[in-house]
This record gives sequence, C-alpha cells and structure tokens, in this order.
Amino acid sequence: PTIFSRYSTSLIGHNTPIIRSKISDALDYEGELVAVVGKGGRHISEADALDHVAGYSVFNDATFRDYQLKTTQWQVGKTFDGTGSFGPSLVTPDLLPAGAAGLAIETRVNGEVVQQSNTDQLIFTVAKVISLMSETLTLEPGDVFIMGTPSGVGHFRQPQLYLKPGDICEVEIENIGLLRNSVKDEA
Repeated sequence: PTIFSRYSTSLIGHNTPIIRSKISDALDYEGELVAVVGKGGRHISEADALDHVAGYSVFNDATFRDYQLKTTQWQVGKTFDGTGSFGPSLVTPDLLPAGAAGLAIETRVNGEVVQQSNTDQLIFTVAKVISLMSETLTLEPGDVFIMGTPSGVGHFRQPQLYLKPGDICEVEIENIGLLRNSVKDEA
C-alpha cells in the first residue's frame, strides 16, 4: 500500500469546515474507513492484527490534487491544515463484521452520490495494513489507519469535481456513521 502520514493540524472533526487553501482550488474528497489501534505492539501477525483494533470510524481524506502530484510522494497534498475530517463516532469491533468488511460506503457532495462502494473492495485489509506497519514501527493505542478510498474521486471525473466554499461533503459507512463537513476558504 501507499503509506503517508497526516499531521495533527490537518485533522478536524465532524461538522467542522474543511479549509480550502489560498494557494489551490483543486480540493478533492476521499471517503474512507478508519481503523483505530487499541492495543499496541510490534511484529503483529496478520492472524492476530484485528485483536489490536479498538474500533472503526469514518474519514474524509480531503486532498489538494495539484500538490499531491507535484512530487512522487503524495504526502504534501494530504497534509494541508484543516482537511482531514474524522468521526463522529468510534464503533467497537464486536458490533461489526471482522475487519469492518462488507459495509456499504458512500460519499456525497451537496446530496449527490459521488462515491459508492463496499469495504469488501479494499485493496489491503485492515489486518494486512496493521501487520505490515507493525513490521517497521511499534504501534501504540490511538494510532489511526485510514484505509483507502473507492473510485469516484473528483480529480478523475469529466469534468473534474473539486470542493468549493459552501459545499457539504458527507461520508457514510454502514453501521459506523455519517461524517458531515462544509467547505470554506482559508481566511
């Protein structure tokens, strides 16, 4: 999988506006499943990885596509302040299928469905990502894994669909919750 980090200043919560930067109007949405680590460890086997999950949530990995594509590393486009919305709930694993598999995921912009898929379509499972990452670093409670987005992002639409001030972007995952954010320009 492609691995990158998000910094704390990039994270926002439910019902908090996503900030469109002064330097770019290529702000895209990415509805994603989140897995939150509850039990840390290193060299975690794939078979044991789901025992390390505290719960699941919803994420919008809003990305400035022009900055993502400026380098071979995607990180710069994914770490702008106020772009990574997270929440509003954390659902424990006992309330969901193993690895949060088989759940409908949908992203809507101003009520229009722009992404629609199922967590069964993840390229890499939660267990695989936890196991892989624990090979390189010690996982700690509270670490968050954002699992990847379905097709339908605005950059690859014709015409392209980027978020603009006043838009409402919602990401909903079956049995986990609905994350809702407006969009506003940076002051």
